[in-house]
Amino acid sequence: MPLDDTARLERLGERAAELVQDGMLVGLGTGSTASAMIEALGRRLQDGLEVTGVATSTATFDQASQLGIPMVDLNDIDRLDLCIDGADEIDPGLGVVKGRGGALLFEKLVARRADRYVIIATSEKLVDHLGTRMPLPVEVVSEGWRHTAEEIASLRLTPQLRSREDGTPFLTDGGHYILDCSWPGEIAIDPGSLAIALKSVTGVVDHGLFINMVDMAMTIDPEGEITIHSATENR
Repeated sequence: MPLDDTARLERLGERAAELVQDGMLVGLGTGSTASAMIEALGRRLQDGLEVTGVATSTATFDQASQLGIPMVDLNDIDRLDLCIDGADEIDPGLGVVKGRGGALLFEKLVARRADRYVIIATSEKLVDHLGTRMPLPVEVVSEGWRHTAEEIASLRLTPQLRSREDGTPFLTDGGHYILDCSWPGEIAIDPGSLAIALKSVTGVVDHGLFINMVDMAMTIDPEGEITIHSATENR
């Protein structure tokens, strides 16, 4: 019998939390899937696990702190043992798109410091090609964002400013705007090349393409079966 979304995330979160070993320094992702893992990790602390976390967003910091997980700032550490986060798309080579939750910059900063980067997601996030499920989030400085959008459009993307329900621009934890960039069909050029091209645009802070970063992905299907996807097998 298929599981509802809450039950799937709880099961996946519990499995992911089992990757955390005593004494680890762990990057904690942002979003509903990562939140389920953090809840499971909090329960493990009650059983005696000792772990320290680094948050990828204010929301994650608040959740982890409320669960009693000791937290440190990214600036105060050199390396992380592990980072666990969700994703919006996962391709066969474990390239991913992130940023629907608006935390892509801090998520990438934390992931870059991790010895092992693990992505957890429902199986619906698996795609043959990146760019088939959602627009690509690109974080930009607010000053001159329209001009930045014009340069991004030259890369065959169609940027749209992300707004809140009241019509004001969405602001990231870093105080930046997000341009959700769509295209016809899948990404029209190699995602790795697009990642480099976007970073070269003045005004772009970062983007939601996480290429050649993921070591393992863990997905759960509607029936609750969990599958492990290895980067070494898919690249």
